[in-house]
Amino acid sequence: MLKIEHLGIAVKELEQSIPLFEQLLNTPCYKTEKVDTEGVNTAFFRTGDSKIELLEATNGDSPIQKFIDKKGEGIHHIAFEVENIEAEMKRLSALGFELLNASPKNGADNKLVCFLHPKTTNGVLIELCQEKR
Repeated sequence: MLKIEHLGIAVKELEQSIPLFEQLLNTPCYKTEKVDTEGVNTAFFRTGDSKIELLEATNGDSPIQKFIDKKGEGIHHIAFEVENIEAEMKRLSALGFELLNASPKNGADNKLVCFLHPKTTNGVLIELCQEKR
């Protein structure tokens, strides 16, 4: 794993959360994007070599909506940048980590992504990210 790529934070409303995080981080939101496959709208902020991703559910079946209903707003996942997502998925699967998707899928911010089940990572949802080439 190369670095922490971003922290994902579940929020109820981007409209209210974007200005709050712009003030908090003293930097503008540089990108918003809808990810239909995940049922989310996202907003990104740069902070040093990493990013903060805010996630707002677009429907009641969204994993983000389910997270907010269960736990409220807050840190949803930690994403790590990897050089070769397929090789990293194979390595982690062989070590006993449970992958939530069998192959990389399209994510926000021009990434291929895969999630690891929190039950195999001490309760933390982990996302692997690779820049699309």
